[in-house]
Amino acid sequence: MSKKRGSFSGGLGFVFAAAGSAVGLGNLWRFPYYAAKYGGGTFIFIYIILALTFGFSLLTAEIAIGRKTKLSPILAYKKLCSKFSFLGYLATLVPTIIIPYYCVIGGWVTKYMCVYAQGLVAPAAQDNFFSDFISDPLSPIVFFLIFMLLSAVVIMLGINKGIERLSKFLMPVLLVLTVGISIYTLTLPNAMEGVSYYLIPDFSKLSIWTFAAALGQLFFSMSIAMGIMVTYGSYTKDEVNLTKSVNQIEIFDTAVALLAGLMVVPAVYVFSGEEGLGASGPGLMFITLPKVFNEMPAGGIIGFLFFVLVFFAAITSSISVMEAIVSSLMDKFKLTRIKSCLIVIGICLIMGIPSSLGNGVWSNVKILGMDFLTFFDFLSNSIIMPIVALCTCILIGWVIKPKTIADEITRNGERFSRRALFDVMIKYIAPICLVFILISYTLAQFGIISL
Repeated sequence: MSKKRGSFSGGLGFVFAAAGSAVGLGNLWRFPYYAAKYGGGTFIFIYIILALTFGFSLLTAEIAIGRKTKLSPILAYKKLCSKFSFLGYLATLVPTIIIPYYCVIGGWVTKYMCVYAQGLVAPAAQDNFFSDFISDPLSPIVFFLIFMLLSAVVIMLGINKGIERLSKFLMPVLLVLTVGISIYTLTLPNAMEGVSYYLIPDFSKLSIWTFAAALGQLFFSMSIAMGIMVTYGSYTKDEVNLTKSVNQIEIFDTAVALLAGLMVVPAVYVFSGEEGLGASGPGLMFITLPKVFNEMPAGGIIGFLFFVLVFFAAITSSISVMEAIVSSLMDKFKLTRIKSCLIVIGICLIMGIPSSLGNGVWSNVKILGMDFLTFFDFLSNSIIMPIVALCTCILIGWVIKPKTIADEITRNGERFSRRALFDVMIKYIAPICLVFILISYTLAQFGIISL
């Protein structure tokens, strides 16, 4: 079976694909919001520390599990320990829940990219433009279908001709666009005031919830506990240096997150002040920023480039989420890639259409007080993902032992310089952090606390 399994052509292909998965909408619309809300440099410092410890450990574990077993999540955990076979199904359930509503949001991004391509800068800045769009029964579904089918086509092309080829093209372009827009933002009048607001620590905003926000942001942005890194790890050749690859993914993901803040925070601060940074992720992306672009010199061009950038980030992340499901279907049921992809398209239609209509004609239908999209996001991100990661820590830390992962990391004689850190994180600290994420984000969803 492993001989027939596809693989990335080398370490660079794996890094670009994995980094593309990590650099999704979370980095571009949540990181700037959290950084602004939780004290700028204070939040950034905590985030970087967590990336080098918590993020590193879980990322390393999942990639190593994939390469060691050469299986997708649904079977990988069973191969490691039969008593943990349930974990493979849970890990596969996460992307299955996420991909439909992620494609809905990807459709929103596609819509705005088309709007700015047409030069409709002023209409996009109107107060009711976004709400009118997402509440329409037809238009959001059309863009949802476009985004979903584009993602599916790449998956159907396979690992090398589809995922790897696209990632190798999009990741450098994404980085160039991010740097370019950031530089332009810094040239705006009074931009340095916004940069100071973004980078200088404000310890008055430091609290336990700063840590919760940074921890949750890192957890979601690195594509941990979604089956993605196990899947991509299974496509990685044995001779690839995993420690080096994980370091590169960390650097790429963190750099894009920091640059996302540098793109967004100073620009919003200049044209909307601190109050403009108070919007949540979707509000910041689709309401506040279009108003900023409307006021900004060359705002039409910058707005278009920005939404092209967001589209690229969204599509690479969508592809990775979809691939995790397709790979599991292929492994479990011995289906072809095309058939597996068609099943995923069916899942997207069944769950994605309600997620779209929940903002309009089905807005009165609630699950635990949430519309469909919000409920699916809460169920996957705040409940199942922390449980999957927690169980993974228990499996590695206490059942098969960290040495199993360390042996995979060093199979070619590579040096595992953070071995001691990995052991302590997986066995003790990461489980505590994951319980904290599970509790805090559940409380936040029901309005008991604010994140």
